Amino acid sequence: MLFNSAVFVFFYLPVVLIGYLAALRLRWARAGIAWLGLASIFFYGYWNPAFLPLLAASILFNYGAARLLDDTLWKGSPRARKAVLVAALATNLLALGYYKYANFLSSSVAGITGVPMPVFDVLLPLGISFYTFTQIAYLVDTYKARKSERSFVAYVLFVTFFPHLVAGPILHHSEMMPQFMRESRRVPLALAIEGLLFFACGLAKKVLIADSVARAADRAFTLAETNLLGFVDSWFGALAYTTQIYFDFSGYSDMAIGLALLFAIRLPLNFNSPYQSLSIIDFWRRWHMTLSRFLRDYLYIPLGGGRHGRVRRHLNLMITMLLGGLWHGASWTFVVWGGLHGLYLQLNHAWRHLTEKSPRLQAALARHARAAALVSWALTFLAVVTAWVFFRAESFTGAANVLRGMFAGAATIDARLVDAHTAFYMCAGLLLAFLARNSQQLIPGLAERIVRGAAPDRPLLQGAQVGMLVFLIASLTLVSVSWGTNEFIYFNF
Repeated sequence: MLFNSAVFVFFYLPVVLIGYLAALRLRWARAGIAWLGLASIFFYGYWNPAFLPLLAASILFNYGAARLLDDTLWKGSPRARKAVLVAALATNLLALGYYKYANFLSSSVAGITGVPMPVFDVLLPLGISFYTFTQIAYLVDTYKARKSERSFVAYVLFVTFFPHLVAGPILHHSEMMPQFMRESRRVPLALAIEGLLFFACGLAKKVLIADSVARAADRAFTLAETNLLGFVDSWFGALAYTTQIYFDFSGYSDMAIGLALLFAIRLPLNFNSPYQSLSIIDFWRRWHMTLSRFLRDYLYIPLGGGRHGRVRRHLNLMITMLLGGLWHGASWTFVVWGGLHGLYLQLNHAWRHLTEKSPRLQAALARHARAAALVSWALTFLAVVTAWVFFRAESFTGAANVLRGMFAGAATIDARLVDAHTAFYMCAGLLLAFLARNSQQLIPGLAERIVRGAAPDRPLLQGAQVGMLVFLIASLTLVSVSWGTNEFIYFNF
């Protein structure tokens, strides 16, 4: 059940919202979160009921492990308590490794050693990376805080809340559980309207832009698996995918935030105009912000961060980005994508160190600030596009053929991928990504309200304007149905 499908917009969402509002009127304070939890489990099971046992086992295991980590229940030594944490984290990683990486590891070992290895018939459960990372963060936070969540119903909703379950954002227990557990529960009209605005914005990104350029990107990278593309075709395919992944994942994140606001729940922001970044460091502060936060807090800092000198910092940074790349998919192309960004970040830090040590260079950059900013943006975007080639390609051969076409121009076929329809939406999308305000900036004060948890003072839209917004959502949904509903890219991770 996709967010951009008619069955979701016209059936599932209204039923869940009406049921939630009705549950809030019951005397049982937890009725609302219980209803949302059941609805979220149904949403997940709708994809494939075979995924439900693993999700249930993961929830039960991690809830039980967290209860063992609670100091009020624990009577053993700190060393034994730490052993419980290590065992729980190892179990989560082993489960993720089996379902997502078993065949990857088997084929890699076979390729290196030449020894035949077994092929595992494993179906990748939807969203396993996201709900596993969410619960790993929860276990670590519980261990540090020495206190666990006692409400099983609230914990189930924390893990399964349908707007974020399949493709994020990656949530922190501390920012979500107080919202689920608050005694006074209501959905302010102004907040619901902002949610509809955010959802409509994300739906437009997905349906009108991402899906419009997806076919060109798919065709380019499919052809590149067996052919060397020309200069124009290679750049057209790479930029089409650059546009697609931005508006596909940014659109999903906007829709998730908007859906949560309909239930007076605030998910963290996940995008902040990353294609406007002037450096790779800035890019990773703006792109998939909750993943960047997770990698920083639960991998980079525990490895030592930048506390042990520049060499150790660069090593920790590279390890973090390599594992971040592998998290996206069981393929060496994802590892290379992560490694490229690790290299980019190291070069970026080296450049910053050089400028900090050179007053003359600082003065020169200040005199030509606009030109320096333009060059910085262009180099950053070029680096991002180049790395996206490995992220999208099915193999190193496909990635090499696209990159050779982009930077060498040689070709074995003339694919003639350029078409006016795709070019229009690609150019429009990139111009919006480069120059326009992002979703949260279109609604004044929304970003601050999400952080503070405050509601708007008054509705932004009234009467006929609300009707126009609903009409826009319905129209976009009907367009998505007529074109064919495409899955979101991050559903594969």
